[in-house]
Amino acid sequence: MTFLRRRKAIVAMAALGAASLAGNALAQQTVTLRLHQFLPPTATIPARALVPWAKKVEAESGGRIKVQLFHAMSMGGSPPQLFDQARDGVVDLTWTVLGYTPGRFNKAEVFELPFMSGQAEPASRAFHEYVEKFAADEFKDVKLLAAHTHGPGLFHTKTPVAGLESLKGKKIRGGSRVINNMLLKLGATPVGMPVPAVTEAITKGVLDGTTIPWEVTPSLKIADLVKNHTTFAGPTGLFTQTFALVMNRNSYEKLPADLKKVIDANSGVETAAFFGRAMDEGDKVGLEVAKKAGNSIVTLDAAETQRWKTTAAAVEADWVKEVQGKNIDGTKLVAEARALIAKHNK
Repeated sequence: MTFLRRRKAIVAMAALGAASLAGNALAQQTVTLRLHQFLPPTATIPARALVPWAKKVEAESGGRIKVQLFHAMSMGGSPPQLFDQARDGVVDLTWTVLGYTPGRFNKAEVFELPFMSGQAEPASRAFHEYVEKFAADEFKDVKLLAAHTHGPGLFHTKTPVAGLESLKGKKIRGGSRVINNMLLKLGATPVGMPVPAVTEAITKGVLDGTTIPWEVTPSLKIADLVKNHTTFAGPTGLFTQTFALVMNRNSYEKLPADLKKVIDANSGVETAAFFGRAMDEGDKVGLEVAKKAGNSIVTLDAAETQRWKTTAAAVEADWVKEVQGKNIDGTKLVAEARALIAKHNK
C-alpha cells in the first residue's frame, strides 16, 4: 500500500470512528424537560396524571428523559400565560386550561357548551379526537400531547341553589367566556378568574360560589368554605372545561428519534383518556370530602334540569352565531362533538 493510500485509509477510519462516537453520544443523550402548571402538587391532575405521566416517560426512555415538574406557577407568570410559555420555549411542557385565553381556541370551545358531556374519560377521548380532526390548526404553534376535559361541572355555593330562580344575582365564578355567558343567561353575576384564585375570592366575599367539578374541590378547600353543592339529573354536567398538555416544538424536534418515539407513545387519545380517568377518580374523592363534611348535596330532578337546559340553550345559539362571523361552521362542529361523545360513551 502506498503512503497516499495508507493516509486515505487512516483518514477514512478516523472519520468512521468519529461518526461512531457521535452516534453513541447521541444514543446516550439525556434531556431534562421542564413542565409548568398552575395547581398545587396535591391536586388531581398533578398527583394522578402529571407525576405518573412523567415517571412513565422517564422509565420508557431508560432514564434519558428527565421531567422536572414546576407546580402552582412556580416558574412565574399567570395561568393564562402557560400556553405561550410552551410555545415560546420559556418551558418545555405546560398543562393548562384552554378557556383561560378567550377567543384563541374557537373550535375547541364547543366542548364548553352547557350540558355537552359527562364523565371525563370518554369525553376526553372524544375531545382529543375532535381536536385532531377539526381544531388541529389552533395548536399548530406547539406539539399537542393530550387534549382532555374534566367530569360533570356543578355549583358550589354559600346558600342553596335549589332551582333556577335561586341563582339570580349570585356572584359565581366561571372559568371561561362560554361558561360566563351561560351563568349570565341563567341569572347569575359571572366573575371570571382562574381556579387558583377561587379560595381567596370566596373567603373575602368576592364570590357567592363557584362552578368547578368535584375533583378540584379538596385542593381548594371548597367543602370547608361553602356548604351547598348542586348538580343535575342525567349523564351530562352543567358545563365542561377543556385542558391541554402541550410541548414546545423545538424541544420536541431536538430530541433524537428514539426519544421522540417515547414522547409520541405517551401522547394521543390514550393519554387524553388517562388524564380524563384521573379526573373521574378525583370527582369521587371530592364528593366524599363534601359528604364527610355533612354538606348539602342536591341533584335537581329531571323537570328542573330541563328548565336549566332550555334556558342555557341560548349559549349554544350565541356561540354558533359568533363563530360563524369567523368563517367557522358552528352548527357542524356541535354535531361532530356530540357524535364523538356518543361514540366514546358506548
